[in-house]
Amino acid sequence: MTTFTFVRHGQTDWNFQKRIQGATDIPLNDVGREQARETGAALATRHWDGIVASPLSRARETAEIISGIVGLGAPELVPALAERSYGEAEGLNAEELAARFPDPMAHVPGREKRSHVVRRVLPALEQLAAEHPGQSLIVVSHGGVIGSLIRYVTEKMLPQQGHAIPNGSAHDFVVDGGELSISEFNGVPIDPSIRSRAPLSLELTLPS
Repeated sequence: MTTFTFVRHGQTDWNFQKRIQGATDIPLNDVGREQARETGAALATRHWDGIVASPLSRARETAEIISGIVGLGAPELVPALAERSYGEAEGLNAEELAARFPDPMAHVPGREKRSHVVRRVLPALEQLAAEHPGQSLIVVSHGGVIGSLIRYVTEKMLPQQGHAIPNGSAHDFVVDGGELSISEFNGVPIDPSIRSRAPLSLELTLPS
């Protein structure tokens, strides 16, 4: 069994402006750095065996700040943990997005499907679990990645309406026996009535 505590990176200027970031490499702002320090202090009460991160600078710097606080070395950068690409929507706020793509169901050129995000992240988690059996890892990634995994594991029962994935928030996942499960969403234990595990398999039946 390997525990993965997924942390969303700290705030960036585009987060503050409510602009879609996706694969665009926007750095942390000062608020985001303080959020990373606060998250690091909260995580320092637990034992950790390692830390990995998306290579995008906002996640990498968040991981570096957290690592310094909890007493780990430089984070391992894992390309598969990078944020979901939003294609031509990147850089737009809600009003600009609605003006450019008025049909919310319309295809946005270059936008990565959530199922594709899950397909690229699961093998990375499987490999990390094989390399770190019985250990606990901090994984600094992005809202789109964390949300896609939560939707997959809970069959879209989470996140519920109004449930955000805040900057600096932490969410506990476990890989065990060929399955990925979630035990805590933003520090709150998962309701037992909610399905909270799914296969960790390279042969998933997911929509294309």
